[in-house]
This record gives sequence, C-alpha cells and structure tokens, in this order.
Amino acid sequence: MALSARNRLSGTVQSVETDGLMAEVEIELDADQVVTAVITSGSVDRLGVEEGKELSAVIKATEVMVEN
Repeated sequence: MALSARNRLSGTVQSVETDGLMAEVEIELDADQVVTAVITSGSVDRLGVEEGKELSAVIKATEVMVEN
C-alpha cells in the first residue's frame, strides 16, 4: 500500500491492551524508545497485531507543537 506519510518508525510490538472498541499498542523502537498508538480493536485483528510482531508506526500529523 502506498502512503504519502514519510515518517515511519520500525519496531517490535511490546504490548497490546484491548478494551472494548479501542486498543493501546506499544511499539519498541531500535533506540530503546517506545511509541504508543491507540487504534481500534478491529484494526488489531485485521492487521494481526500481537506482542513480538515487527511493524511500522506511520505518523502523519497536521500540526507539531514545540515547548520550551
């Protein structure tokens, strides 16, 4: 699937916590950092997201805030 988003972070699923319609997915990146995504439970099933699976977090934001 071709996407216009260029920000892709590859990693391994560390945990998946499903609660009703939504799920929280933690992806451990190469630099011992973790990205957390909230997706639908249906997407977890459809994509086969499970602990230990390698996948990419694709980030497409319309706004980035910086705080000092």
